[in-house]
Amino acid sequence: MTDNIPLQPVRRHKRHDSKHRNGCCPVSGCCGMGDLRPRTVWLGHPEKRDQRYPRNVINNQKYNFFTFLPGVLYNQFKYFFNLYFLLLACSQFVDELRLGALYTYWVPLLVVLFITIGREAVEEIRCSIRDKEVNSHIYSKLLPRGTVKVKSSGIQVGDLIMVEKNQRVPADMIFLRTTERNGSCFLRTDQLDGETDWKLRLPVACTQRLPTAADLLQIRSYVYAEEPNIDIHTFNGTFTREDGDPPVNESLSIENTLWASTVIASGSIVGVVIYTGKELRGVMNTSNPKNKMGLFDLEVNCLTKILFGALVVVSLVMVALQHFAGRWYLQIFRFLLLFSNIVPISLRVNLDLGKMVFSWMINRDSKIPGTVVRASTIPEELGRISYLLTDKTGTLTQNEMVFRRLHLGTVAYGMDSMDEVQSHVFSAYTQPPHDPPLSRAPAATKVRKTISSRVHEAVKAIALVHNVTPVYEANGVTDQAEAEQHYEDTCRVYQAASPDEVSLVQWTESVGLTLVGRDQSSMQLRTPSGQILNFTILQIFPFTYESKRMGIIVRDESTGEITFYMKGADAVMAGIVQYNDWLEEECGNMAREGLRVLVVSKKSLTEEQYQDFEARYVQAKLSVHDRSLKVATVIESLEMEMELLCLTGVEDQLQTDVRPTLEILRNAGIKVWMLTGDKMETATCTAKNAHLVTRNQDIHIFRAVTTRGEAHLELNSFRRKHDCALVISGDSLEVCLKYYEYEFMELACQSPAVVCCRCAPTQKAQIVRLLQERTGKLTCAVGDGGNDVSMIQEADCGVGVEGKEGKQASLAADFSVTQFKHLGRLLMVHGRNSYKRSAALSQFVIHRSLCISTMQ
Repeated sequence: MTDNIPLQPVRRHKRHDSKHRNGCCPVSGCCGMGDLRPRTVWLGHPEKRDQRYPRNVINNQKYNFFTFLPGVLYNQFKYFFNLYFLLLACSQFVDELRLGALYTYWVPLLVVLFITIGREAVEEIRCSIRDKEVNSHIYSKLLPRGTVKVKSSGIQVGDLIMVEKNQRVPADMIFLRTTERNGSCFLRTDQLDGETDWKLRLPVACTQRLPTAADLLQIRSYVYAEEPNIDIHTFNGTFTREDGDPPVNESLSIENTLWASTVIASGSIVGVVIYTGKELRGVMNTSNPKNKMGLFDLEVNCLTKILFGALVVVSLVMVALQHFAGRWYLQIFRFLLLFSNIVPISLRVNLDLGKMVFSWMINRDSKIPGTVVRASTIPEELGRISYLLTDKTGTLTQNEMVFRRLHLGTVAYGMDSMDEVQSHVFSAYTQPPHDPPLSRAPAATKVRKTISSRVHEAVKAIALVHNVTPVYEANGVTDQAEAEQHYEDTCRVYQAASPDEVSLVQWTESVGLTLVGRDQSSMQLRTPSGQILNFTILQIFPFTYESKRMGIIVRDESTGEITFYMKGADAVMAGIVQYNDWLEEECGNMAREGLRVLVVSKKSLTEEQYQDFEARYVQAKLSVHDRSLKVATVIESLEMEMELLCLTGVEDQLQTDVRPTLEILRNAGIKVWMLTGDKMETATCTAKNAHLVTRNQDIHIFRAVTTRGEAHLELNSFRRKHDCALVISGDSLEVCLKYYEYEFMELACQSPAVVCCRCAPTQKAQIVRLLQERTGKLTCAVGDGGNDVSMIQEADCGVGVEGKEGKQASLAADFSVTQFKHLGRLLMVHGRNSYKRSAALSQFVIHRSLCISTMQ
């Protein structure tokens, strides 16, 4: 093959600096931000600040009180269409050029301006009301005299804020205390980074040990925090307590942070505010709202220039017919004014009124209830979209995992046969082992026992290999302590970093094996007969994106048996489990159905084997050099010849009618790209499940690249494939755009579908911008979270879906819908009709004016 991509320099486009993008102008001082510097924050003493910090307000408005009128007028007269009529009206103040009464020129122009100003004012007022609602959320603030209620906008750097379960974090904070017994909490971060996995956060150890939250105000302590930046995945800082004996110093990392726009998923917490307003991590990853001018208006503006050129030619011809006699230059201006109807001012009035009618029709459409038009200047753009860029979590999916299939190799259980699994589990714990009667067929009994025991082992493994914690809450009838003591089913909820794990544990509960208790060293399961099985947790090997698997070593307290359980992606588990001839085929079958597949395995260990492993594992963890490599090597010594137990298939439920909506868009010639912050496996499964990738299309998974040479080879590999969907991670995308921006975008635009996973919010906006620059086509971005705001504001049309976790995307979008399926009617019906009607209206007005001018 000689079709290699030439190694040539990237044609770069000017990028706006991220710091400038988040202020109102390049001079940060005018926004109240000043230089971004590290800070020392004293707990509970905001008055001890060493610099000025911005107010903690959310602002989606394009203008303020002082910039509204100049801004609106500038945005109107920077286009030739409006500037032409302004100059025409101003010319009537010159006596030698006046052709009639002033009002004949000024009244139409003022009507257009008043309509525009009124429309912008209404949209700004609505936006201000929505922002005020978000900024008015009430939180509890710790003071020496007790707790007081404070609005989100009144929170300052240094305040001690209490946040309850299911409440949004109002500012970037350091986690100090929690009410949870295990001394940690879970965060839902899908509104910040698009990831569905819950994040575990740990409080500062020194403050968690204090008897009460009020004691935070009695100690002399402070947090040293790094300067604000856009990286939501890292943090460096220190916590210092000066009145301790000796003084206490603790390092702070991302595990101790609570970023704004995340939601507390467990317990209630107390944190100290370190960043507010424009310095929030989430805000620094978004761009300022911009005034969007539709392609239709730009085309009308261009047509106006052509008509003006024709007007100048006609005027010159008329003066030439008079042989340029006398003050011929004045005659040119008078003819320009006489024939000014060739460029009709009524066109602007009619088009603006038309846009208002089209927006009203969208708002009033009973087939897409709840749809709101927030930018009434661009309804025609909806009918001209070529690329649709959509988020995954909460937009295409409901983020609700449902267990669909258990596969044992020789037999598979779907949703309609789970009662069989339940009966096998029930028989395993209720019938004592005994020899089969002679009257029964020995072969049949042996097969039946084998299947029953295999199902039992698989369910038991799924119930043990996870990081799920059952939590008991008071329900009005039973208090928390009593519910926890008696393992009340009605009071129990499961908490975990991943919704996948919760769905697996909920499934084991439904078939009879229930997780009822867990702490850092033990786990309790309840059998169908009510017996409690106790397991000691000896070691846990958590899931990482590099290993793509997790493991746990437990000891059964009743038998003393030590078992190593592991689950993970089929790609890595295939080399760990014993040889079999069905794993690869069945994983492929389940993946094609859009299921997320996990391979579950186990390995029995003797006491001597475990003691030997533990000694080597502890020694590896104490290593100073290459610690992670040595630890991984020790763990891998266990991961050999493991017994394959089963495959599990979990489905992330799609939003209503996602598949037919994507089919409609695809048939209309719109290419759909999915940009998500979630994992590659999750994104690929969702793409298949939603039929974003059709059954007869191949998928090219762009392998991880870090250098220019690797990117070059991988791009060549993708270039040789045809009609193939592309799946790429954010890190690999960054490398490709750095060295081969033009080549990558050329290949990606030829692909029928593109899935970008592990995307940062700024990357989403960058992809939209590159599509606009490289193709010249119109883009539409759809999302429901705060991490989608940059993408929505960068696209030609931004559509926000009102999600479960808030309305940040909806408030920042040009159009707001309640469900993804409404997008089909919004684009195919309202967008198409608006464009066709505006085009017909503009042609009618221009032809009418030409006829009038010809008659003159």
